[in-house]
Amino acid sequence: MRSPYGFEVFEDCLNCRWKSDRFFCNLPTEASAALNAMAFTTTFPAGSILFAEGQQPRGIYIMCHGRAKLTTASSEGKMLITRVAGEGEVLGISSAISGKPHKASAETVEPSQVNFVKREDFLRFLNDHGDACFRAAQQLADECQSAENHVRSLGLSHSAAEKMANLLLSWADEGGKDTDQGTRIKLTMTHQEIAQMIGTSRETVTRLLGDFKSKNLISVKGSTLLIHNRPALEALVLL
Repeated sequence: MRSPYGFEVFEDCLNCRWKSDRFFCNLPTEASAALNAMAFTTTFPAGSILFAEGQQPRGIYIMCHGRAKLTTASSEGKMLITRVAGEGEVLGISSAISGKPHKASAETVEPSQVNFVKREDFLRFLNDHGDACFRAAQQLADECQSAENHVRSLGLSHSAAEKMANLLLSWADEGGKDTDQGTRIKLTMTHQEIAQMIGTSRETVTRLLGDFKSKNLISVKGSTLLIHNRPALEALVLL
């Protein structure tokens, strides 16, 4: 079955073509079948809110295909993107386990397939399957490490250029593809969203990308960004 957004939808976890080695995608057959039986599959366009900051947890959201950004906002309305979750990741797992309100909002940044599992079903699933408990612990540890890296980047970077270089390098490590011209990255975030990731203004992001391009560190064509000089970006981070 195809979604209205052009990608194929897989409602059966055991036969899913999007399956990766992340967290709940590689469970043993029995656990995977149990998870599949309690999941509700939905496709969303970009810009869909999966859950909101301060909302009580209803369950977990498994990103089968696509990506979602997690954001937190101040009382003055200033927005910060804490991380971008990709395929195979589970959103809302911390709140689902603790029963406490979500600390961030989750919004799709591209058309996505999401499997939703009710909180009570998920907790029972963890109780019945030890492998799933271990995967949940892995996900929570990964989230903690991601948060620590983000705080370190925002708090210890000496300049906006260093923050930008660090972000591009992290994207290259997570999903970049090496080519003869350099490392290719799919750039689907707006300048405003990038600014919200590194704690600066949209104008600063536009200026920094322009500076990087003029120095031939990167090039941008449509939604594709190429890193031509990785050592130079790494030198910015080490300053």
